[in-house]
Amino acid sequence: MSGIKLYLQVFRRMRPHLWRLAIALAAVALTSAGEVLKPWPLKIVIDDVLRHGVIANALLASLTRPELLMAACGALVVLYVALAILTVTNNYITIAIGQRMVNELRAQMFDRLQRLSLSFHRRREIGDLMVRIAYDTFSLQTIAMNGIFPVVSSLVMLAGMVFVMFKMDVTLTLAAVAVVPMLIVLMIAVSRRIDRLASGARIKESRLYTVAHQALAAIHVVQAFTREEESYREFVQSSSESLSETLKLYIFQTFYAGAVNVMIAVGTAVVIYIGVLHAESGKLTIGDLIVFTTYLASMYAPVNQVFQTYGLIEGAKAGLKRCLELIDIEPEIKDRTNARVLGRASGYIEFDNVVFSYDASRPVLKSISFRAEPGQTIAIVGPSGAGKTTMASLAARFYDPASGTVRIDGIDIRELTLASLRGNIAMVLQPPMVLAGTMRSNIALGRPLAAERQIEQAASMARLGSLIDRLPHGLDEIVGQGGHALSEGEAQRVTIARALLKDAPVLIMDEPTSALDTETESLVLDAIGELMRGRTTLVIAHRLSTIQNADLILVLRDGLIAESGSFAELLSQRGFFSYLYDLQSWGGQKAAGA
Repeated sequence: MSGIKLYLQVFRRMRPHLWRLAIALAAVALTSAGEVLKPWPLKIVIDDVLRHGVIANALLASLTRPELLMAACGALVVLYVALAILTVTNNYITIAIGQRMVNELRAQMFDRLQRLSLSFHRRREIGDLMVRIAYDTFSLQTIAMNGIFPVVSSLVMLAGMVFVMFKMDVTLTLAAVAVVPMLIVLMIAVSRRIDRLASGARIKESRLYTVAHQALAAIHVVQAFTREEESYREFVQSSSESLSETLKLYIFQTFYAGAVNVMIAVGTAVVIYIGVLHAESGKLTIGDLIVFTTYLASMYAPVNQVFQTYGLIEGAKAGLKRCLELIDIEPEIKDRTNARVLGRASGYIEFDNVVFSYDASRPVLKSISFRAEPGQTIAIVGPSGAGKTTMASLAARFYDPASGTVRIDGIDIRELTLASLRGNIAMVLQPPMVLAGTMRSNIALGRPLAAERQIEQAASMARLGSLIDRLPHGLDEIVGQGGHALSEGEAQRVTIARALLKDAPVLIMDEPTSALDTETESLVLDAIGELMRGRTTLVIAHRLSTIQNADLILVLRDGLIAESGSFAELLSQRGFFSYLYDLQSWGGQKAAGA
């Protein structure tokens, strides 16, 4: 994204806050006027009180010297109080606007991330996405409220200062502004370097978050394989690289800030030198010189801010580009323009010559075709990598097939809205996902407005009654991360209760008992029996003994349906299914004998 497009994006995001910005600009204009008035009480004290000069103003001339001194000192205090109030008001408004803009950007990014397909999330690192949401979003506030707005404010103040200074002494004013072209040359010279350093720092910071997230998310694996030292070294190395890149950026920005300050100091020295010569020649009074040098400081302050802010903006542009790059990604899976809303489906599902691949060079599914009548249970079995989970994902339209069609109730699911399609599907996945929250909120995840009686009934049908009775706060017990730890079987029954409460006509289960012991499996299977009743079910089975009552079993091998039929039919064929069943049976007998 070019710089112009980036700034246009920032201005577009500032537009909803125009009336607040107008108030802030009004405060800036009043502050600018206050800066113009600030040196005049001191001039009055020096020229009129101390040096007994001729007072041109009739009101001031009517005052005695002590009264004039008191008036000047009082005016100075009032002026500084007013400026303090204006500064607080301006800061409050601009910070509030900046925070609102950051919040709006974060919300837009999070919404986009939730709508991007699973294929996108498979390719991206969570740490990088977290840095963009939590850290890079502040770059919008930096550019808008710490960058563009202060530049506009500074230009308003600068215009007022230059106008007043020209009225006082043209030569001194020209000498003061002569430094600006040199500052522009410096700004152009460093801009690309700052942008490159800022981009590098953002990338290294994202890598650090990724390393930390991976290590903590898999802490049980790290500890089980005693990888703590290696994980520690990788984290420290990544942290060092991130800090090194950030240090390079800060050093260069500090160098740029120092160069700006040196040039301004040169301009100030030249003005003071010429000003003293003018005072000695009588062109200026000492009070006039003090007023002018005060104006000079007031003029150089916004000049300094403009050029210092540019370095800040250049550093922040890299972060904002990363945010907007994420927002600009179009979801691969989204509603078509005239997508239909699916009411409650009857549960008829059809795969018609479906072909799919994550990588174009290696198809995962090849010409998959089958039908599931309403209320039927279709079991999908096969070795790891055969495409079982992919079939379930296609049914819920987490992915679109490369060719072929998936239908529900005879309608191509690509013609339906995602919300209405997935509203007709309940899923029980492995490993079970229990979110941080109460037991009640976890069960009611797909139906948050469900009545208490319905939640309790779903929990009972999922064989969770005894667990809930044991919990100190029952359904209000905090479970998941930071709460009560659930066993694998308990967590799986929570997901089954969740699916029961949703009461969708289509059920997808991905190896719901593969990680459970025999005793826990029997409880889960009882709950699954309740869940499957009257629903069209696609079940991905690892333990073949659990699918004996399936209406149809599809045996996947190398992306193809190698065999299909009932449990008895497939065993009698003595094919690949029978081979897999014998392997599991033999393994179970061997384990029992041991």
